[in-house]
Amino acid sequence: MKLKIKKLKFTTGRPVCIIHEKTAKEMGWAVGGRILITTKKKKLISIVDTSNKIINKNQIIVSEIIYKKLNLKSNQKVEITPAEKPRSIELIKKKLKGKKLTEKEIKEIINNIANNSLTEIEVAFFVSAIHDEGMDMDETKALTQAMVNSGKQLRLSGKVADKHCIGGVAGNRTTPIVISICAAAGLIIPKTSSRAITSAAGTADTMETIARVDFSIKEIKNIIKKTNACLVLGGALGLAPVDDQIIKIERVVNLDSTAQLLASILSKKISVGSKYILIDIPYGKSAKVTKQEARELKRKFIALSKKFNLKLDVLLTDGSEPIGNGVGPALEMQDIIRVLGNVNPPKDLKEKSILLSGNLLELTGKTKKGNGIKLAKEILDSGKAFKKFNQIIKAQKGDLKLLEKIKPKYTHDIIAKNKIKIKHIDNKLINQLARMAGSPENKAAGIYFHKKKNQIVKKNESILTIHSTSKEKLEQAKKFFIKHKKDIVLS
Repeated sequence: MKLKIKKLKFTTGRPVCIIHEKTAKEMGWAVGGRILITTKKKKLISIVDTSNKIINKNQIIVSEIIYKKLNLKSNQKVEITPAEKPRSIELIKKKLKGKKLTEKEIKEIINNIANNSLTEIEVAFFVSAIHDEGMDMDETKALTQAMVNSGKQLRLSGKVADKHCIGGVAGNRTTPIVISICAAAGLIIPKTSSRAITSAAGTADTMETIARVDFSIKEIKNIIKKTNACLVLGGALGLAPVDDQIIKIERVVNLDSTAQLLASILSKKISVGSKYILIDIPYGKSAKVTKQEARELKRKFIALSKKFNLKLDVLLTDGSEPIGNGVGPALEMQDIIRVLGNVNPPKDLKEKSILLSGNLLELTGKTKKGNGIKLAKEILDSGKAFKKFNQIIKAQKGDLKLLEKIKPKYTHDIIAKNKIKIKHIDNKLINQLARMAGSPENKAAGIYFHKKKNQIVKKNESILTIHSTSKEKLEQAKKFFIKHKKDIVLS
């Protein structure tokens, strides 16, 4: 059947089309079912929705993602046919029963996710199967490789390195500092990062306060050629894109399996051509994992990296407390600049950045074992890292002065009613508090710590300040703090 494209602004996270109810009934297409949309040059599987008000029987409305991928025009005719039920549905059932999948079977499932042959519900079952039944190292390798093969790859020469943190610690914006130190030492670091999922800010959110983060692969290669590094948003580059599709489902069903975590991280690193990889796993009270879980995760990272001939090291770091003074895009960038510029830097953020940088310099052979921290500190203290950071920002069409324009409209100080000593600040609750205030969507929103663990707060002194850009958000944050104050800041 041929249907005519009706142009309508229609944005979804996946390929979806709308056809007339009567057309769907005549063809036997149910809502949520799959159809194949074909042009002379391309084809794409779409999920069906129906309407009898905004469309005629001979028309089809497609979401923006279909419109762009098939390069469609208004009133263009496309061929519509039923899409075959993919075999990978049976393979997912196989995994749900606890059976091992072969490399070929995993590749088929990932390819079907990539070409939209599986619905979101079916992908959710795959996510559940991995979570509940687990994957051995052979399956995890196959999953990683299939994800890499699902998208584009970046080819670079030189010592290509990267670092990654599994997240969960408020503040902890070490990446821009580490990349600046190591790029200044001569390493090639194509750092692609994400926006925040559950935290107050991702590296991409923070970098966006002073520079562009969305670039094509060609543009990224030019940035790296000029500066040795980049700090960009990875989502739109087409690097291991199936991983992004699976992560969306994981968020909805609130499941995060070890196999998927390993495959997600390493597929992205392999896609950008990294051969030297440093993984930071923070553990402890209010971190994502316990020390025992961190050790097991380290073992698995190292085992998987060997299957891809990667030179990988894992650091287990204390993630019990927030790192730095700022939590939220602009406030975290202020911390970064204070460390790089050596202007009253947050001690914990500076020390952790030097630790990570030193280990990466040793891993890549830029310095001998035991000398990495010393070299990293020299590069930072000499101003070379800050100079490199400025080069990267300039290459990414940015300017440090842009940060001066990002100011909160409203602030609220949390005052100590009595003299206290802070024993613990909860990462998860602080991230929630910052998000209540409007972070990361509002770059100025977040939390600024005046005092941290083991410090004394005198009566009437500020413990922290909430930054927001709306009265409503600020009130939400204040109420959240009052409700959870004993758990957010233990004294």
